Amino acid sequence: MRVFVTGATGFIGSAITKDLIAAGHQVVGLARSKEKAAALAASGADVLMGSLEDLGPVARAAAEADGVIHTAFRHDFSRYVANCEDDRRVIATLGAALDGSDRPLIVTSGTGMVRGISGQASTEDDAVESAKVAPRAASEEAAAEVAEKGGNVSTMRLPQVHDTARQGLVTYAIAVAREKGVCAYVGDGQNRWPAAHVLDTARLYRLALERAERGATYHAVTEEGVPLRDIAEVLGRRLRLPVKSIAPEDAEAHFGWLAAFIGRDAPSSSELTRKRLAWQPKERGLLADLAELQGV
Repeated sequence: MRVFVTGATGFIGSAITKDLIAAGHQVVGLARSKEKAAALAASGADVLMGSLEDLGPVARAAAEADGVIHTAFRHDFSRYVANCEDDRRVIATLGAALDGSDRPLIVTSGTGMVRGISGQASTEDDAVESAKVAPRAASEEAAAEVAEKGGNVSTMRLPQVHDTARQGLVTYAIAVAREKGVCAYVGDGQNRWPAAHVLDTARLYRLALERAERGATYHAVTEEGVPLRDIAEVLGRRLRLPVKSIAPEDAEAHFGWLAAFIGRDAPSSSELTRKRLAWQPKERGLLADLAELQGV
């Protein structure tokens, strides 16, 4: 297949690109700088120079592809809501470019957007919150609109995706720990975050693309829930910083915008995903990667 990948030079997108090429697919990746374009070309992909600010070339690349994987997202949390609404428009554009065909589009969301029951692992069948409550849910709302128009769209919900260099929201928690001089968690720290290694995640995107199941929702989860206290303790040892609990009422002052996520208990299951796609994760877990954190 000729696959158009947005975010192809990013943390997850670059891993997807390499996995697709290794499996025999042809990749066209979006790159916004000469440096990133050179790295993308070196991986064996064709390069489309551009950005999500100019959707004309993006739409044309999607129209010429056999399938599209959309992973690009602006991770600027100072304008989080605006970024989520921008993603809604990008997904609508990609869906329109594939209109009238059975070519698959995979969009990206997060397991934390699910309207679940506190303390229970969310599943692929659980609905997301409204974007008015959870702004990132705009991506799934956009996917639903594409599906209503006949598009072959599926959704990949991501947990904290990691290797030894990056770990989703944990990366931001590391920055806070270095700034504050302490590795903190909220309350008893038994709230959990799901996780998956970036290479397992990349394989799952490929399997979902090859399956091209209309309306499917997948959870790229290899660990249902890693307690935040365990994360803080591993980071404390690795960063040589003290570990302590922060009272819930002090979380915002300590963590800033991350406080909205840091105390959430959000375990997530991938049982249905594993059955549907015969996905068998094989990489190591989050704590093992944090124990070998780069740049320390």
